[in-house]
Amino acid sequence: MTDDALINGAVVGGDGIARCAWGDGNALLREYHDAEWGMPVQGDQALFERLMLEAFQSGLSWITILRKRENFRAAFAGFDPEIVADYGPGEFDRLMNDAGIVRNRLKIEATITNAQALLALREANGEGAFERLVWSFRPDETPKPRTHAEAPTKSAESLALSKGLKKQGFVFVGPTTAYALMEATGIVDTHLLGCHRRGTSGIWPD
Repeated sequence: MTDDALINGAVVGGDGIARCAWGDGNALLREYHDAEWGMPVQGDQALFERLMLEAFQSGLSWITILRKRENFRAAFAGFDPEIVADYGPGEFDRLMNDAGIVRNRLKIEATITNAQALLALREANGEGAFERLVWSFRPDETPKPRTHAEAPTKSAESLALSKGLKKQGFVFVGPTTAYALMEATGIVDTHLLGCHRRGTSGIWPD
């Protein structure tokens, strides 16, 4: 591996394994990078959780969200859209006073709104409608970044996904958040070419 790759691309950790540089920051990031990020995610509830965690991450570091993830799950009933969609003023106030999560009014409101939008989408199109919608924007090819700088932060497909979600009543789902969702759930593979996880999802073999 070249010096440039060690600086800008995959790095070899103390365990001798090459990873995307962001995935070698600490034990929590390594576990998420190695076991979860980029693996295919299916099911409306699981995808709803990922979408909202990416939305809460906007403007913050991902490690902040990972450290609060279990708190988010407890606060939002495991991101069960049927429960979250019924949250009223009392639940909203509880969330705004929950120091264990990110207390952002717009993001909390978006989580409730998006749960309602997901249920409306399901009512109109059947069980799994949200999953089918999200995965319908999978591109024909995935990026092949050699360095972090080469990894996209949005794409034509993420712009289309963002527009598709907004059309269904979802909010706080811009093209960058949509692309982060696509990366996290295996719809695209942006593990670096030198990373040991590259191509391991089975969706995008190199």
